[in-house]
Amino acid sequence: MPYLSTLNINTNRTHPYPFDIPAIKHAKNIDFNAQITFLVGENGTGKSTLLESIACLLQLPHMDGSGYNKSSFEAAKTLLPYLELEWHIERPTGFFFRAEDFGDYLNSVNRSDAQLQNSYDDLEGNVPAHIIKQMKDNANHQLHHMRKNFGQELNAFSHGEAYLHIMNQKINSRGIYLLDEPEAALSPSKQLSFIYFLNSHLQNYDSQFIVATHSPMLMAYPGAKIYEITESGMILTTLENTDHYSITKSFLNNPSSFLRHFNSQ
Repeated sequence: MPYLSTLNINTNRTHPYPFDIPAIKHAKNIDFNAQITFLVGENGTGKSTLLESIACLLQLPHMDGSGYNKSSFEAAKTLLPYLELEWHIERPTGFFFRAEDFGDYLNSVNRSDAQLQNSYDDLEGNVPAHIIKQMKDNANHQLHHMRKNFGQELNAFSHGEAYLHIMNQKINSRGIYLLDEPEAALSPSKQLSFIYFLNSHLQNYDSQFIVATHSPMLMAYPGAKIYEITESGMILTTLENTDHYSITKSFLNNPSSFLRHFNSQ
């Protein structure tokens, strides 16, 4: 049984933001009774905001472990008084991952490391290098957080490999997992690896995934529900009927027809 079965935003407000975006206007008694549900739509339709509001209400842990006080969650918090969830769990467990947080987190760790390196420059030549490294590592709280939560330093991996490593570390038990555009960090081959990872996880755990995506490859997951969000509604549909699929397929079948007006270089 899925953790979250239905979602409803109980308001007729249509302005200002975030009440004026399609995913919020049309989120009325949405059925999430599936192990995997995909939210699909153009940029700006509100997929991310809808996911953020669920994560905020359930207080799911996310990438940097800082809670939901960041300004980027203001829209989600505005929706909380109107957000109605029906779920079948006593205490929410899982993880919320935004692709943008992944890059921000790595950059933040690197900035902290560089600042600490500068602060210990005066010790070089007077203190053994391995002692300086120990001092720097002990002072780098973000590095401790990374090792504690993800097993090792993510800089040892490529971008896509680091993402999949995080998935393996954080999606390892029964829970509800909210993923916002996971394909942003993944090549096509890594997207396939991610699909196989999801399948392997669901064979072992009765988990639920709600995923905002632009990737037709991910949407092809067998048995998944797909909601396409447009200005006119939030409609349960099939892979083949999404704009993402039809545009991608048409382009790959005949790219020259889309690009014929481009000047040759």
